[in-house]
Amino acid sequence: MRQNIIFFAAFFLLLTLSGCTDKPQTNNLPKVNMDKLKSNQGDSTVYGTCVDATSNTVSIRTNNGDTVQYVCADVYSEDGKLSNSVVRGGKFSGDRMAIVGSIGEEENIAVSIVNLTSLLGRWTSLDRDFEILDGGQVKSSVEAESNPYTSWHIFNGKLILSKDTFEICELGPDSLILENSKGIYGYKRKASE
Repeated sequence: MRQNIIFFAAFFLLLTLSGCTDKPQTNNLPKVNMDKLKSNQGDSTVYGTCVDATSNTVSIRTNNGDTVQYVCADVYSEDGKLSNSVVRGGKFSGDRMAIVGSIGEEENIAVSIVNLTSLLGRWTSLDRDFEILDGGQVKSSVEAESNPYTSWHIFNGKLILSKDTFEICELGPDSLILENSKGIYGYKRKASE
């Protein structure tokens, strides 16, 4: 009986530790220098670098040098399956993060986590082709575009591209889905030239 308890304890410890090293080996995305992005008054976003992550928590070292741990306020369906994750772009050690949440006495709850390192890169759709660059700049690759994006930042967990504000519905290794009052916009990642 004691051997079974030791086995299960070791198994769960190994399972927990393996969740912290889930970083894909092919992440060649650039690092974000958030010092170049200006802090906007009224923005509740906390910026920092991910130092540790588990399936339901993320710890960041903020730009002020503090280490803060957040519990992810993910939404689960009645059958126990994840129906809406607050994390956009993954939780990988060393990546820059933008977190909106509440600071509590017992624990801090994250309601929006955007991996800024995953957001960087070139995104394309049928009518747009732009690159989100470090430091808040956007470079358009379509010369005939009438209203190209020129800047970006996060404000209260939302992505601001020039004057347009978007909810980030999905941010994956090769896909970006944004939504605002005008519609839903899907982009795929394109290798920079």
